[in-house]
Amino acid sequence: MTPITINGHTFTAVTVLLPKTTLLTVSNDKGYIMCGALDVALLNNVLSDRKIIAGRAVGVKTIEQLLEAPLESITKEAETLGIHVGMIGKEALLKMV
Repeated sequence: MTPITINGHTFTAVTVLLPKTTLLTVSNDKGYIMCGALDVALLNNVLSDRKIIAGRAVGVKTIEQLLEAPLESITKEAETLGIHVGMIGKEALLKMV
């Protein structure tokens, strides 16, 4: 777990090393972006009442790549903040402040 700063805003970056995969997240108290392990459909459909703000980037292997990668999918709640598919991770995070 590492604090990172983007344009003066602090986020928490977490890397979890697992057998044959690595989970990556960057979050603040409002929402998060994550690697391909994030199930956006589950958040949008099964957990929709929680109004989770999140985005998913695929093919990333480091926090730095996650910050620069375009989001492949987002939750409905993220869309209400102006986050969209194709937006890079760090831009999406800045919409969450």
